[in-house]
Amino acid sequence: MPELAWSVIRIAVAVYAGLCFLVLFRQGRYVYFPDREIGLTPEALNMAYDDVVLQTQDGVRITGWFVPGAPDGALKRRLTLLFCHGNGGDIGDRVGSIKVFHDMGFDVFIFDYRGYGHSTGRPSEHGTYLDAQAAWNYLKGTRSVAPQDIVVFGRSLGGAVAAWLAEQVNPGALFLESTFTSAKDMAQRMFPLLPGRLLCRYDYNAVDRVGRVRCPVFVTHSREDEMIPFRHGERIFEGAREPKAFCELTGSHNAGGFDIHPDCRQALAAFLNEHL
Repeated sequence: MPELAWSVIRIAVAVYAGLCFLVLFRQGRYVYFPDREIGLTPEALNMAYDDVVLQTQDGVRITGWFVPGAPDGALKRRLTLLFCHGNGGDIGDRVGSIKVFHDMGFDVFIFDYRGYGHSTGRPSEHGTYLDAQAAWNYLKGTRSVAPQDIVVFGRSLGGAVAAWLAEQVNPGALFLESTFTSAKDMAQRMFPLLPGRLLCRYDYNAVDRVGRVRCPVFVTHSREDEMIPFRHGERIFEGAREPKAFCELTGSHNAGGFDIHPDCRQALAAFLNEHL
């Protein structure tokens, strides 16, 4: 083989190896996109709320809001929504979503993962799980909310966190919106020319965990989701035990979703009213 051809091959191999190295050691930059400035609070939409500061099992301080629900919502009983948000921004970016759940009648507790908003520390997979566990302990302990009255909700990456928590604590219900099956599946989608699953150091395996969850499961996803394919939502739903329900959304990953779908809100309320 001519020397030029060997040189081209060596360069190609070096570039490929370099890309693999970059993905392996910098992948946290592809997973977490925290914002430290909280632009809005529930007060902006005329909702009363309590500022909450918690300490996790490993000593990290996380912050959140407890927002009492509207008294005339669609729920037959008082339920508390434990809100695990996605991987970008902070709780201030979810005030519109909080309003939707508030109007349905949910008491809402939303928290920022470590490294997000006013929470200390740096985000990690294990850390997000500890943060969610601290949020659960707060509701169950300080707020004296019974486990069967807590709906654990997760959106996008937060769905994987919510599925982990639901497996540990057995809440009243689990609600997953626009959630991926696993971090390794997403890594292969993001880097199709690389061995994404082998390089991925994260698990966030929602599809396996939901199969071990013992509570009712409600799943939503959009066919127009350009970030997390609709098939991910289908697989998660297929893996969940009964009772379960699926509501199809429309719109993109960030511009669509549950917030703008009154039919899915009605379906969720009916599902919870029947099974809780």
